[in-house]
Amino acid sequence: MKTIIAPFCSLLLLTPLACAKPNFVFILADDMGYGDVSHAGGKIPTPNLDKLRAEGMRFTDAHTTSSVCTPTRYGILTGRYNWRSPLKQHVLFPPQRSIMDPKRLTVAGFLKDRGYQSCVIGKWHLGLNWHMLDKPAQATTGPTKGKCWDIDFSKPPQQGPLKLGFTHDFLFPASLDMAPYLYLRNDTAVGVPTVSKGWNRQGPATVDFEASNCLVDFARESRAFIKSSVGAKSPFFLYLPLTSPHTPIVPSKRWQGKSPLGKYGDFVMETDWVVGEVMKELAAQGVAEDTFVLFTTDNGCSPAAGIPKLVAKGHKPNADWRGHKADIYEGGHRVPFLVRWPARVKPNTTCDLTVCTTDFFTTAADILGEARKIPTNAAEDSYSFLPALDHPGRTTPTRTFTIHHSINGSFAVRKGPWKLCLCPGSGGWSAPRPNAALKDRNLASIQLFHLGQNPAETNNLQAEHPEIVHDLVDDLYYAILHGRSNSGLPSTNEGWPDTMPAKILALFPQLAGPKKAAGS
Repeated sequence: MKTIIAPFCSLLLLTPLACAKPNFVFILADDMGYGDVSHAGGKIPTPNLDKLRAEGMRFTDAHTTSSVCTPTRYGILTGRYNWRSPLKQHVLFPPQRSIMDPKRLTVAGFLKDRGYQSCVIGKWHLGLNWHMLDKPAQATTGPTKGKCWDIDFSKPPQQGPLKLGFTHDFLFPASLDMAPYLYLRNDTAVGVPTVSKGWNRQGPATVDFEASNCLVDFARESRAFIKSSVGAKSPFFLYLPLTSPHTPIVPSKRWQGKSPLGKYGDFVMETDWVVGEVMKELAAQGVAEDTFVLFTTDNGCSPAAGIPKLVAKGHKPNADWRGHKADIYEGGHRVPFLVRWPARVKPNTTCDLTVCTTDFFTTAADILGEARKIPTNAAEDSYSFLPALDHPGRTTPTRTFTIHHSINGSFAVRKGPWKLCLCPGSGGWSAPRPNAALKDRNLASIQLFHLGQNPAETNNLQAEHPEIVHDLVDDLYYAILHGRSNSGLPSTNEGWPDTMPAKILALFPQLAGPKKAAGS
C-alpha cells in the first residue's frame, strides 16, 4: 500500500501548483519616465514601487512599442506593434474611431477564454466608436465649448472593452486633457455631460467629474474588482492604465504639497499610492503570493512636466537617456518595468535583457502553459520573458530584435547593443525636431548607436558600420513584410506603414513596400 499511496499523495501535493491559475495585474502609468522612481535615482518618494522592486524583478532594458500613449496601449492588449494597426502615427483624439479590430484576439480575451474575470480600470484611449448625434448638443448650464458635443452619450459606444475580451470595465475615454470628461462603467456612460469643462482642452463633462478625483476612483474600483473576483473564486486579470502623471497635473487634495518637486512630484507620489492600494488589497484577500503584478509606463516623461526645472533640482525624469516622450531616442520609450510574483520570481532581482510591452500577452500564455495555443493571427510581436523571470542572470535574448516608433512614425531597430534610427533627428519633440532635422545638411539621414558604449546616443556610427545598418534594415523589412517579428506563419498588416521620410526611402527603397519599390 505504501508504494501506491506515496506517489498518489505526491500527486495531490503537486497538482494544485501545476493546475493553479495565477492572477494578473498590469499597472500602466501615463507619461512617467525611467528615472521618476526613487529606486532608479529619482528624488520623488515612491515607496510602493520601491517595495514592488524589492519583492520582485526589475528589468533595466524595457521598452514601449511607441513613445506616445495610444499606440503603446494597442501593443499591450494585442501583443502586436502599433504601426500594424490603422494608426500609423500620432494618437487618437475623441471621437475618432477605434483602432481595435473586434475580430483580433486580445490578451484579455485569451484569459477570458480560460476562465478569467478581466477588467480594465482607468484610461482607455483606443477609441470607442460612439454613436453620433445629427446635430451637436448644447450645454444646459454655462457656455458650450470644445469638441465632442455631437456624441450621443445616451447610447453605449459600439466598441468598448466588453467587445474586446474584457468582462468588466470602469474607464475614462482618453487622456485626461481630452474631452469628453466622464466615466463609463461596463461600456455605458455613467451620466450625460451637461456642462463644459476642460484641462487644456474644453469639452462636454458630467457635472460631478473632476480630474483630481481620478486616481482615488481608480484605486477604489481596483480594490473592489479584486475583492469581487476572489469572492467569486475566479482567477482575474486587472488592467489598470492610470491617467497620471500625464497632464493635467492635478494631484488630489491629500497629496498636494507632499513633494519638494512641486505638483508633478505630488502626482507621481499619488500614482505610487495607487500601486500601494492594489498591493494592500491583494494582501488583504490572501492572493498576493500567486498574483503576477507588472508595473510599467506608456512612454517617457513628457516635457509638460517641466523637465529642466526638475533636473535643476537633481531629479532626472528620464534618467540619463536622451530625449523624452514622443522621441525615437531612449528617453521616449525606455521605461520602468517591474514584476512581482512571489510564488515564482525571486525578490530583489534584476534582468538586463531587452523586453517590450508587447511581450505581456505571450508571457501570460506561457505562464499558463498555453503559449502554443495563441492563434497565428494574434500576438505577432510578443515574446515570452518567463525564462528571464525564472533565471535573472540569463544572457540569451528572449527576443531577436525590437522595433521602436516615435510620434511622427519614425522607426528604430534594436538588436543587442546596436540601435538604428531611421531618421536624422528625434522623430518627436526634442531637438533636432523632424522638419528641421530633414533640412539640416549637416545631419546624416540615419543614426546608428552602440548603446553599450554610448548610451547617450551622441556618437553616430552609421558611416563606420554599413553592414550593421543593412542587417537592421533587413530585420525591419522582414518584420513589416511578414506581418510579424516572432516565429510563426506570415500575418498581415492593416496597411503598409507609409511614414518614412523620402531620404530614408531613397537609401532603402524596399521600405516603401513591395509595390512601390517595384514601381521605382
